[in-house]
Amino acid sequence: MDVGARLKTIRKLKGLSQRELAKRAGVTNSTISMIEKNSVSPSVSSLKKVLSGIPMSLVDFFSLEVDEDSPRKVIYRADELLDIGSGEVTMKLVGKGHPNRAFSFLNEIYPPGSDTGPDMLNHEGEEAGTVVAGQLEVTVGSEIYVLDTGDSYYFDSSQPHRFRNPFEVPCVLVSATTPANF
Repeated sequence: MDVGARLKTIRKLKGLSQRELAKRAGVTNSTISMIEKNSVSPSVSSLKKVLSGIPMSLVDFFSLEVDEDSPRKVIYRADELLDIGSGEVTMKLVGKGHPNRAFSFLNEIYPPGSDTGPDMLNHEGEEAGTVVAGQLEVTVGSEIYVLDTGDSYYFDSSQPHRFRNPFEVPCVLVSATTPANF
């Protein structure tokens, strides 16, 4: 998907100039311009920040409109999951088209040396997850935790946080966040 062209189209459909979107999102005009020209590939946290100025969730940004007349989907096959990850990190969203989702449920893979980006994430709601395989470094506020297979976390997502795999094997994580802002 052409993230830059999609952002530009959505911004124009919402009647926003680059300057207005930048102001609303708390970023520079050049950030919006560089993303729209595909001069930079935004991290998940950067794109979420830009989309907060519209406002729009990552799911709405990456997925097409769902036909409300179709029956409600129950099963989501592995090849149907929407990858909302960035860089090497894979974040597959379960239930992207489910109307009025109350939470986001993700299957995540962090290859060795990967992370969620240099910027700490923070958003309203709560977040929980369990490491299914490997290890993961989780930073919440100024505290750094190392989780092993079977370990879990749960925290208020308004606290700055970051996920990183400085280890030699991939980390598989299953997580959920509220509200459904992915």
